[in-house]
Amino acid sequence: MSTAAATTRPGAVLADLLPATRVRDIALVLGGAAITGVAAQIAVPIPGSPVPVTGQTFAALLVGASLGARRGFLSLAVYALVGMVGMPWFANGTSGPGGATFGYVLGMLLASAVVGALARRGGDRSVLRTAGTMVLGSAIIYAVGVPYLALATGLSASAAIAAGLVPFLIGDALKAALAMGALPSAWKLAGRRG
Repeated sequence: MSTAAATTRPGAVLADLLPATRVRDIALVLGGAAITGVAAQIAVPIPGSPVPVTGQTFAALLVGASLGARRGFLSLAVYALVGMVGMPWFANGTSGPGGATFGYVLGMLLASAVVGALARRGGDRSVLRTAGTMVLGSAIIYAVGVPYLALATGLSASAAIAAGLVPFLIGDALKAALAMGALPSAWKLAGRRG
């Protein structure tokens, strides 16, 4: 399939612009996991919160949007499983299951699949659609991560929201703005090359 056909075909994501092979899919899944692991190392502590600001959630959402639901979910599953068995690539170079922030990793699994499914429906092709896709993906991550944080640390619901959601809203808005520029621009560039 030509690049031009892939850009106009309903249900395509950016990864579909590459020639389709099993090797491509395996490389994309492993690459998505690695990108998420590297992005997690960009971590800035938040005073009073066990949750740092990281590039991890941004990477997970971009992986989902770029690879689609199945490959995006598999990438984040590889990321989670390899981190659980000891690879120190969760936030701040940590690994292992559990911990106060592990719920965010679980939320990223679900969010990558949802964002990928939306991207297959054109959720990454315009600025406004990309904004909605990224907001929904972030909401899913918090919907899993914040309750997990409360359970893991014994925080009340309001304290978990204050420590695990509120300090990150401005950063998430900036990440969404980056995605709103990057994803539609990538589609435009791909269309010009086709």
